[in-house]
Amino acid sequence: MEKKLLEKFDDKNAFIKVTEPSPVEGSDKVALNRKANQKFNEGDIEGARRIFMTTGYSDGLSRTGDYYKSKARPIEALRMYWMGHDKNKANPIIEQLSYLLQDILHEDEKIAQNEAQDDIPVNDMTVQEEQEVQNE
Repeated sequence: MEKKLLEKFDDKNAFIKVTEPSPVEGSDKVALNRKANQKFNEGDIEGARRIFMTTGYSDGLSRTGDYYKSKARPIEALRMYWMGHDKNKANPIIEQLSYLLQDILHEDEKIAQNEAQDDIPVNDMTVQEEQEVQNE
């Protein structure tokens, strides 16, 4: 049963939305979650992740996110937290990423300002022309 079910999801990086109903219900879902927990405890994190994503098991997704976070893989951790609806763990990563993006945008602004200043004429010459004259 398990092998047939997992063959439907052969792409290990498949993104299965948790907001949609799980393709697995009832006792099959319970059995798969147990198998995934076993894989996780044995160190097969990727195998467990695939099953957790398939069943939408939020606790398993959150634990997988914790594993990724401990391995300095915040994007993968965020993905697991988000799919597991664990906002308490997802929000700090989102906040860190937003600060990172702000820093990148501010750096781009500074670079653009510096490039614009390089084109300001000094004694009817641009800074670049003045440097060329100095180098001659």
